Amino acid sequence: MKKFLKGVVEWKLSACAIFTAAVFFYLLICLFFGARQVSTSTLWGLFWASVAGSLFQAVCFSDWIIKKLRYTWRSLLFVALFLPALSLIAWRADWFPADQAGAWRLFIAIFFLIFLFMTVGFDIYFQFTGRKYDGLIGQYRRKKEEENS
Repeated sequence: MKKFLKGVVEWKLSACAIFTAAVFFYLLICLFFGARQVSTSTLWGLFWASVAGSLFQAVCFSDWIIKKLRYTWRSLLFVALFLPALSLIAWRADWFPADQAGAWRLFIAIFFLIFLFMTVGFDIYFQFTGRKYDGLIGQYRRKKEEENS
């Protein structure tokens, strides 16, 4: 039960962070296009997208439900779960004209572009932190070998 509650707290914090970032970027877009008001339906859409995104992120990229699965398959599972949910949210929140195919193509293209940038960013981050920890482990092993000699 304790592990479950810890997971719920982590999920809640993740959803809050994602929502804050989404609202910030939406406000930047509004500033760029000269909009002066933020619609309530857009805020609710961003909220539900944040909740869904953080939940799917927890399911796909942690050991909470899926114990062993390659990162590539986890990423594909995330896309398979999140893209339909986000599309439903975008449609219900009227983020763009839903009857225009071009708007949907742009929406999906932006989704995959953001997904690509985030995936590359995480890969770069993990490479650097992996090297850092490999170096620290190497230092620790050399120190132990010197102590044992």
